[in-house]
Amino acid sequence: MALKEEKFTSLKDLYERILPALETKVAELKRQKINFISCQDIWHYCIDNKWLNKKDLRIYEMVNDILNTDVLNLEIYIKKKK
Repeated sequence: MALKEEKFTSLKDLYERILPALETKVAELKRQKINFISCQDIWHYCIDNKWLNKKDLRIYEMVNDILNTDVLNLEIYIKKKK
């Protein structure tokens, strides 16, 4: 059985599709008392650091990247951006 390829018409559509993974990561961070990181922060971190030169990413790969994002690197990225 072939998997159906998902197509997105915009970054907003893609963002909304993976928002549950972003929210899960934010909740995990809050349990670790890291309250200043938002879904948007994680999204931009992944775009700039994990997906910059990748092509044909699958949703499951993006979700995996989000959920396994290194907290220290994420914090450093966000503190530099602000």
